[in-house]
Amino acid sequence: MAPTKPKKLIQHGGDPKDAEARFGAPEQGWLDLSTGVNPCPYPLGDVPAEVLARLPRQADVDALISAARKSYGVPDEAAIVPAPGTQALIQVIPTLFAPSSVTVMGPTYGEHALAWEAAGHTLQGVGSICAQAAQPASFGVVVHPNNPDGRTQTVEGLAAFAEELHDRGGILVVDEAFADVRPELSVTPRTGIDGLVVLRSFGKFFGLAGIRLGFAITTPALAKQIADRLGPWAVSGPAIWAGGQALNDADWITATRDRLAQDAKRMDGLLEEAGLAVVGGTDLFRLADSPEAGVFYERLARAGILVRPFDDNPTWLRFGLPGAQADWARLEAALGATG
Repeated sequence: MAPTKPKKLIQHGGDPKDAEARFGAPEQGWLDLSTGVNPCPYPLGDVPAEVLARLPRQADVDALISAARKSYGVPDEAAIVPAPGTQALIQVIPTLFAPSSVTVMGPTYGEHALAWEAAGHTLQGVGSICAQAAQPASFGVVVHPNNPDGRTQTVEGLAAFAEELHDRGGILVVDEAFADVRPELSVTPRTGIDGLVVLRSFGKFFGLAGIRLGFAITTPALAKQIADRLGPWAVSGPAIWAGGQALNDADWITATRDRLAQDAKRMDGLLEEAGLAVVGGTDLFRLADSPEAGVFYERLARAGILVRPFDDNPTWLRFGLPGAQADWARLEAALGATG
């Protein structure tokens, strides 16, 4: 097992504690737009009592894997490992390999770099996949579509890079946490080739982040290593049940993609009308740029609306999507007040 180093802390969206300490508790409650989680979650219903009362069975896991294979377009030659969220996979995968060098395309989700560094690897941040390929590193990480700017790569380019890293003795990890909104861009259908590991997040698209469910999709040999490191019963019975319900609901998935695309356009209109430049994102979040980003953040927070600022890019703000019409109206009023 690779050595581990102390982990730094990264500020994530989804928790208004710090904002509340600074701005106070809003009378209406927080409208939290600081994450990229679907604000209209999949309607699960009640978890069956037997799911809560017994350990998950292999048949339950197999049914979940079958649902994920069909929904994500996973080829037969690839293996799927369910996990308690993709964050668990992000932390486990670097520990499977002896310390080496890794490139991470950024700026992006910061936990990837921390996990590889904690496992003893030497990290190099780069600005593009071409820059990654030009480095001698054996391992690479690409978030696709990227968080927070929504950048995408070609499937052919990702597959070719994975094969090149395999020849160097490493792997390419492609984090497709936000790929559900654009399945035609996903490299998941190419999994099973040597050197490629794709991570898929359940909670973001289905609006069920608290379920803590994710998947690693890769070759059978590497999948076994990941599963062995996670250990038995890594995913809870309720998460297995919820994942199967939602992933099998093709009609809801299609309708949700359409709704999110419309809502993303609506958000762009609100932001641009307020004087913010939309510079990227996905249909689950939008990235805006303004020299007055700090002013926008504070005024929105004082109105009880939490968005995601970036210490290393102080002109950026990331906006998740509102759900209810009342939330849209609240955001529109607050943005109007900032203009």
